[in-house]
Amino acid sequence: MVERAQVEKLVRAALQAQLAQTTRSVIDGAAVNALPMGATLRVAADALITPLARDAALERNITLLVEGSSAATAPQSATGKGGNDPKQTVAIGADHGGFGLKQELVDHLRQAGFRVLDVGTHSKEAVDYPDFAYAVARHVADGSAATGIVVDGAGIGSAMAANKVPGIRAALCYDLASASNAREHNYANVLTLGAGMIGPNLARQIVDKFLATPWGADRHARRVAKITAIEQRYSK
Repeated sequence: MVERAQVEKLVRAALQAQLAQTTRSVIDGAAVNALPMGATLRVAADALITPLARDAALERNITLLVEGSSAATAPQSATGKGGNDPKQTVAIGADHGGFGLKQELVDHLRQAGFRVLDVGTHSKEAVDYPDFAYAVARHVADGSAATGIVVDGAGIGSAMAANKVPGIRAALCYDLASASNAREHNYANVLTLGAGMIGPNLARQIVDKFLATPWGADRHARRVAKITAIEQRYSK
């Protein structure tokens, strides 16, 4: 697997190529790693924060404070075997159709040693999947969780909703191969599952594969950087 610094270099180069005609700054992993542990970094409202910069902030417990906003990228406390390490935190949510499977996955994740941020729903009463997809995606985007999982009936709608949040790369996975591919090739940070399409045993295997698979080689970093650049073109 390519070294982290090489991936960051490729991502930064691709972003800067796309933004050569603008004045927007890029916050990369090198900038975050240069700060002391637990520091706060003030970031311009229109700055681009690379995925590896967010990862570095999680690892070093660094808060990314966006200018003009009261919100900050700071880890939030939660109970679980993973302690207070946001890198070991998984945000999970579901609508009523995915409630039962979500509950099983929450137990599975905690037994595996992850901190779990359960955003609901907490019953089988009918609710709207975009609300929970957004709640999970927001935790991943702001750094409260390293990865997210959303469960609904088919997994499609939740992927669509989560991908509207800047910085999110949500992937619907239905087997181990798609879970591995989503992480290695596409650097997915949110997994969506369809409770009506797969059973609990396969779902647990998919979750394990997704969480265990690292980001892939530099050619994938270059392509993911282009996805990010497209997203930024339409960000206000």
